[in-house]
Amino acid sequence: MARALVPMSMLSLLSIGAIFGFFYAWVCSTMWGLDAADPRVSIAAMKAMNASVRNAVFFPAFFLTPIILATTAGIAALQRKKRAAALFAASAALYVAGALLVTATINVPMNEALAKIAVPNDFGEAQRVWQDYSAPWQFWNTLRTVVSGVCLLLTGLAIQSLSTRTA
Repeated sequence: MARALVPMSMLSLLSIGAIFGFFYAWVCSTMWGLDAADPRVSIAAMKAMNASVRNAVFFPAFFLTPIILATTAGIAALQRKKRAAALFAASAALYVAGALLVTATINVPMNEALAKIAVPNDFGEAQRVWQDYSAPWQFWNTLRTVVSGVCLLLTGLAIQSLSTRTA
């Protein structure tokens, strides 16, 4: 078990970094690009992206990250690395509450509702549908991004604390 802490710490960092990067990319490019496009194209593209994200590549970063972080917290606790254990555990709990649950209870239902809507032929109607979807979706995605960024910071602090005597 003693040899597991460093690789699990690195895996924790990699997994939370991957999901932070995923959410961040939506904030700083994908949604802005869709907002700038014809709303009929944006609706169709978003529906396609939402349908494609449920895959074996996305699954580990999104669903396994809190398990990896919690496992790492447990290993650190067993090695009496109290500060690291607390930071890894905080990262896991915050991710579950502020990213995973937000996704499951807000973003996914919004995506499912959008999937049921036929792309309007009328530009004005498509613009209304897109604006009604995009603004709240981006608010919640920004929250997921900030939370995941804080989790990434907590994970980095946990790893840094392993190198100190009071870890």
